[in-house]
Amino acid sequence: MAKILIVDDSSFARHRIQKLLEAGGHEVVGTAADGRSALTQYKALRPDIVTLDYFMDETPGEVALRSILEFDPEAKVIMVSGSNDDSLKHRVMREGALGFVEKFSPETNLLEIVDRVGLHRD
Repeated sequence: MAKILIVDDSSFARHRIQKLLEAGGHEVVGTAADGRSALTQYKALRPDIVTLDYFMDETPGEVALRSILEFDPEAKVIMVSGSNDDSLKHRVMREGALGFVEKFSPETNLLEIVDRVGLHRD
């Protein structure tokens, strides 16, 4: 079981991801609605994994990813996006994300990636 921080500017998406992760046996320790709050929550909660929306208005996910990894280079971040653009996926993986999930993909995909990432870098 992983302790997870969910970051998404959509309350619907946060709720949906939380229900999925909890049903998969994981603990959601916090949520954030923007990238700036993501870093604050990460520092306070020190989750095992962060699910981070890429497209957010105030602080984009890519900026939040860099901020989290600057604070903790061992942070485990899974980027979540409504886009399945391969160039976007490759870019965020080069930036340090350990996984990439299309927001509207089959939900089991997120659980598989969370389980894989939970084993990574330990």
